[in-house]
Amino acid sequence: MQENQLIPHLFRTEYRKIISVLCKSFGLEHIEIAEDIASDTFLLASETWGQRGLPKNPAAWLYAVAKNKTKDLLRHDAIFAGKVASVIRLSASNATEHDIDLSNENIYDSQLQMMFAICDPCISAEAQVGLALNILCGFGAEEIAVAFLTNKEVIYKRLSRAKDKLKALKIEIALPPPAEIPQRLENVLTAMYLLFSEGYYSSLGDLTVRKDLCLEAMRLTFLLTENSATNTPAVNALLSLMCFHASRFEARLNQKGDIVLYEDQDTGLWNQELISRGTNFLNLASTGDRLSRYHLEAAIAYWHTHKEDAGSKWENILQLYNRLLQVAYSPVAALNRTYALSKANGKAEAIAEALKLKLEGDHLYHLLLGELYRDNDPRQSLVHLQTAFQLSRSVGEKNNIAGKIDQCKRELSCG
Repeated sequence: MQENQLIPHLFRTEYRKIISVLCKSFGLEHIEIAEDIASDTFLLASETWGQRGLPKNPAAWLYAVAKNKTKDLLRHDAIFAGKVASVIRLSASNATEHDIDLSNENIYDSQLQMMFAICDPCISAEAQVGLALNILCGFGAEEIAVAFLTNKEVIYKRLSRAKDKLKALKIEIALPPPAEIPQRLENVLTAMYLLFSEGYYSSLGDLTVRKDLCLEAMRLTFLLTENSATNTPAVNALLSLMCFHASRFEARLNQKGDIVLYEDQDTGLWNQELISRGTNFLNLASTGDRLSRYHLEAAIAYWHTHKEDAGSKWENILQLYNRLLQVAYSPVAALNRTYALSKANGKAEAIAEALKLKLEGDHLYHLLLGELYRDNDPRQSLVHLQTAFQLSRSVGEKNNIAGKIDQCKRELSCG
């Protein structure tokens, strides 16, 4: 890795570890102190490494500096000693000897515990995802603004309000008691699901950032599988779902950056290793007696990794969608079910079901109807495709729809 790329890379991978460990020591009520120490550490790295060259072990250098800065703060800052040392897990008498534990084990524990802290139900799901990006993934306000399609001032306010609420309620950075973990884990999984979806299903914004969102969601979900208290079937099902979807990353965009619909994707670009891992996690999810939405969505995604366009494939997908709508109804799932219905039972039946949804403001609804009407009513198909084009906000998606509109017009002129 080139020198000018190393600090941004380390910031993404090590900043979150330092923040999690320091917050565990100081408490969320003093998160700004942890952020200042971590930020100052990387600022010193950029200044020092540029003058003296890279150290042999850059990550270890960062940890050493973070530890020293923490000790200096504990030793010399009277305000900190009076307001903070008395409430963290060390007394004023041993503060100067305190050593911040940046061992792999404590880093892992701190990140896992932080997940539960920032996914506390006292703040909204949107705020939970924002904090996960900021604290656990090392995303800055500008990157989060790209992810949420807003400006950084909005993100600053959102993160600030969420942190203030966590501090006011004195939320601890710790795993919940065993009896509370199942319920609290639901919040964590929802946040991870939303984080992955934000990256995968939206084609807006910086594509590199959006792919990073998915990878970070997978990394954090994998952390849950490494702890016996949180390694549940639902966690494995969610990770399986992420692997199956991520396996088609490279096939979802063409060389121009335009969206490629599922039926038009080059299956040779599907990542077979991720499909294999997804299958393994799905097998691990098959224990227990509770069927979650993640089990059903993972099973649907599993069938989508089958290249053949066989009737049995779509019948299985249709039945899984039927069950999913009973467990966790959503307009998106209902719309996706309609596509599966068209493949299993024909377009006429699918059109009738799609029209019942009445999702007039959804471009995907009109895009689907444009495809369903294409063979037997091309004029109606054109109307829906043009509406889909107007409603879409993505350049890549607009280009895809524009191509379908041109093709539809050519077919009408020939007919």
